[in-house]
Formats: sequence, structure tokens, C-alpha cells
Amino acid sequence: MLKTLKNAWKVIEIRKKLLFTLFMILLFRLGSAIPVPNIDRDALQQAFNSTLSNTILGLYNVMSGSAFSYGTVFALSIQPYINASIIIQLLTIAIPALERMSKEGGEEGKRKLENITRYSTVAIALLQAYGYYVLLSSNNALANTGVWPAIIIVATLVAGSCLVMWMGEQITEFGIGNGISIILFAGIIARVPNTVVSMINTLINGGSWKVYVTYPLMIIGALAMIVLIVIVTNAERRIPVMYSKRVVGRKIYGGQSTHLPLKVNMSGVLPVIFAGSIASLPATIGMFFGKTSESSGGWGTFLKLFNQTSALYMVLYFLLIVFFSYFYSTIQFNPIEVSNNLRKNGGYIPGFRPGKPTSDFIAKVLSKVTLFGAIYLAIIALVPLIVGAFSQTARASGITIGGTSLIIVVGVALETVRGLEAQLVMRNYKGFLE
Repeated sequence: MLKTLKNAWKVIEIRKKLLFTLFMILLFRLGSAIPVPNIDRDALQQAFNSTLSNTILGLYNVMSGSAFSYGTVFALSIQPYINASIIIQLLTIAIPALERMSKEGGEEGKRKLENITRYSTVAIALLQAYGYYVLLSSNNALANTGVWPAIIIVATLVAGSCLVMWMGEQITEFGIGNGISIILFAGIIARVPNTVVSMINTLINGGSWKVYVTYPLMIIGALAMIVLIVIVTNAERRIPVMYSKRVVGRKIYGGQSTHLPLKVNMSGVLPVIFAGSIASLPATIGMFFGKTSESSGGWGTFLKLFNQTSALYMVLYFLLIVFFSYFYSTIQFNPIEVSNNLRKNGGYIPGFRPGKPTSDFIAKVLSKVTLFGAIYLAIIALVPLIVGAFSQTARASGITIGGTSLIIVVGVALETVRGLEAQLVMRNYKGFLE
């Protein structure tokens, strides 16, 4: 990776893109430090430290680089855009008009879908900004109350979210590409220095023997998880494909062999994000009513069952990850469509007749690969939770959401490096041809 960055820096065009990307990341971090008016940041931070970190808002806080818990302009970060993109992607499959726009509309259809996604982002940002205001009100984190402070808070958060969306699009167009993921990557990485400093201070100030044992094990475990993520992210199941020979005039076409790649982790980190959102829904609802697992009565008993350290939560989390893994693989890959395309182009899988036998075989292989990918995602997501359930030190350091963060960070890093390598290869070939 370092070699790729070094070679990319030598190319003037790519160097400009890298500098532009770094400039946008700097602006993103600057906006993440500007406070929103009328918010009591100390009260909000105290609420996060006590109860809110165990809800889905803890994951939002990680993805925003702690801007969510500090009440800054970019508190909503890129979450509204991600949610809007996923919703539009699902609606594209459910609504025939959007599906035709996506497949047959060409560049014009693509631009229309992008505009729909932008408008949907504004609508979702409005809802989330109002929810954020309710969160502030229920936790006594408002410096000023009334209609105008509410309007200022909501408008500022929506504007900040739209600005982050624009910055991501600018990185995609003028930077190194993959702008939304780069913004997400920057938000997660921004928390690393504070975490490291906190761990060092704990060691210097003389913690218990558990601290000196837990921290080294956490570092070793994180490195092992990174290696596993890299291996599985690059892993794929290759189905051999043969193309029959065709004689057109005096030329012979086809007769070559290739393969159909099926990525092991086809759906990325989306199953983990959605599973975490749904599994944390009871705790999030309780939060809006000022209830936690420490509350007395029925609310407290109910929320204890869905605490991140409870067995029920972990089982539900695992099942949801498996479900969404299959759901997204079904959306992204259609065996029947692939089988029809192979038959139209004279391709076939050795040992299987074209048509239904081929599609059934591809579906069977896809099911096995998806199961392996789902179990992998579940392991990465659940291991930190299990460790946090047995170690107060690990839980205090934020390890319970470390698995999701690692999947995002490593995945974006690998994708960015591949994009830079592709640009380097393209420019090398261009220079060779000239």
C-alpha cells in the first residue's frame, strides 16, 4: 500500500487528486469541531458516557468521528446520505419505473436517480435532525429552549449533512474517488488518536493488572482481525466458464475459458450496520423516553434483555447479520440473469446445461459463499461484544463497536488502493501508447 501511494504521488495528476482529497478531509474535520448553537455540550457528553453509547447512536458517533456526541455542525455526518442510498437501491428493485430508469435510462437515468437520492437525503436529514433535537431535550442538553433554538439546531444539522454529502461527491469527481467511503473512513480514523492517548494515560497512571493484560490482548486481537478482514475481502469463489467457438465469415470467435467470480463478502459491511440498527432499536426507543437498562420496573427489565452484553442481543444480532447477508446478495446478484447472459454469449459452465441447471448451480454456490461471508461478518461483529461482556476495561475503551469500524476502515483502504493502482496502470499504458 505504501509503495502504491509513493508511486501515485510521483504522478502530477494523481498528486493533485490526493491533495484535493486531503483538503476535503481537513474541511470535514474542521466542521466536526464547530459546535451547534443552543446545545449544552457537557450535558450531551455526559449522557453519551452514561447511557447513549450502548445504543445505535454509539455507532453513529463512531462514524461521525465523535461529532455526534459533541453536538457539532457535522453531527449527522454522512448517515442520511447512506440511508437514502440504501433506500433508493431497495426501491429500485421494488418499483418498476425506478428499475427501468436504472437499467435503460443511461447517463440521464443515472443522474435522475442521483437527484432523487439527494432529495431523499435532505428529507432523512430533517427527520434525524428533529430526532436529535428530541434526544437533546430528553437528556436536558439544551442551553436554550423554545421554537427558534429548535429551528436553528435542526437547520444547522441539515445544512451540515448536505455539506458533507457535497464534499463526498467532490472527492468522487475531483479527488481519488469513492468520496462517501473516504468521508466515513476519515470519521472513524479520527477517533484513533484519542483512544490511543486514553489507553496510554491509563497505563501511565497505574491501572490494575487487568489493564496490563487486556490492552495487549486487544491490540493482538485487532491485528488478527485486520488480517482476517483483508483475506476475506479479497477472497472469491471462481466458477469456470467456457465459450464455444463461432465462425463468422473467415474469423473464429470464442473458444476461450474464463471464470465467474463470486466475492465471499459480497454485501460488505451493510448487513452489520442494519443488524446493529435493528438489534439496538429497543434501547434507542427507551432512550427517547429517558429509560435505560438501569431503570426500575418493566422498562429496565425489557432493556436488560436487549443490552449489548446480553445473550439475547448477541443471538438476535447474529441472526440478523445472516438474514441481511442473504438479502443483499440476492439483490446484487441474480443467478437467472447471469445464466441467460452466458447462454446469449455462447458461454456455459462445464458439466451443466445452459438455462435452469446453470442458474440452479450458480444459486447453490452463491448460497454457500454467502453463508461463509455471513458467518465471517458475525464473528468480526460479535467477538468485540463477547470480550466487552466479560471485561469492563475492554468495554470502557469502546471495543464493542470495534469490529464494525475495522470492517469499514480496512474495506475502504483496500478499495482506495485498488483505485489508485488502476489509475497508475491506465497512465502507464497511456504513456506507452504515446
